Amino acid sequence: MSAKTAAKKAVARKDMTMLQWTWKEMKRNRVGYAMVAPFMLLFTLFTVLPVVLSIVISFTDFNLLQWPEIVWFKNYERMFLDDDLFMTACENTFVFAIIVGPVSYIMSFMVAWFINDLSPRIRAVVTLIFYAPSISGQVYTIWATLFSGDSYGWVNAWLLKLGIINKEIIFFQNEKWVMPLCIVVALWMSLGTAFLSFIAGLQGVDRSLYEAGAVDGLRNRWQELWYVTLPSMKPQLMFGAILSITSAFGFGDVVTALCGYPSVEYKAHTIMHHLNDYYGMRFEVGYASAIAVVLFVIMIGANMLVTKMISKVGQ
Repeated sequence: MSAKTAAKKAVARKDMTMLQWTWKEMKRNRVGYAMVAPFMLLFTLFTVLPVVLSIVISFTDFNLLQWPEIVWFKNYERMFLDDDLFMTACENTFVFAIIVGPVSYIMSFMVAWFINDLSPRIRAVVTLIFYAPSISGQVYTIWATLFSGDSYGWVNAWLLKLGIINKEIIFFQNEKWVMPLCIVVALWMSLGTAFLSFIAGLQGVDRSLYEAGAVDGLRNRWQELWYVTLPSMKPQLMFGAILSITSAFGFGDVVTALCGYPSVEYKAHTIMHHLNDYYGMRFEVGYASAIAVVLFVIMIGANMLVTKMISKVGQ
């Protein structure tokens, strides 16, 4: 676009209101808007609208059978002042998220970075090996067998054989072992979609940037990583961060599969468990919606923090 054309557009924009200018631009780009419309419609119906409805319902007393009764902030007052189990769920969720979220994120990237230089065939095989646990339907069976609470469990069998213990440990019903084991299983399953996106991002980095970096004084792979690799794949880093945050705060399936519900003494009780309890079992939809809103705000806050951190990469 020439400077003269740009100047004419600027003058024309000044003569129109913002609404008129917006409508004109929409008509000019109508083909693009038509192509985006199906996605936006589905996104609005199945993402935006449920979030808005959840926020509205969180201010009501609703049991799915009777018409909602507005109670304003009573659900939130109950949650933070009277519901001790919710505070326990928050504590467990934050412990899990703080450990699993960053560790799984860094581990996914580091594994992808180290196998990136392998030959294509070997890289494909290694990628499948690391990715398989996240999609395998037998993951819980393997860990349940390893830590079975009788002498047939492999861990118990070896501990008894070595004389370390005198009696079998029921690991997934033991207060000391429930949370650590669930964290380990979650980490083992964490090399999923984010891991694949990191591999794709690493493959898309322009190799000429490394040559330019060497000319500018980069002397080792760590400097290349910080100043070239990471800045070149910020979209993949952001995508992986969102997935890590979602999986870390949405943690619950691992505990339910291995420990049942509820976990022993609620030692691995999370916000998702608390939400499912009030929504799926007690049908207190208003209170469950308030829990969902709090979880949503926490995840948005974590996402904003991670976004700010990633924006500083390479600076």
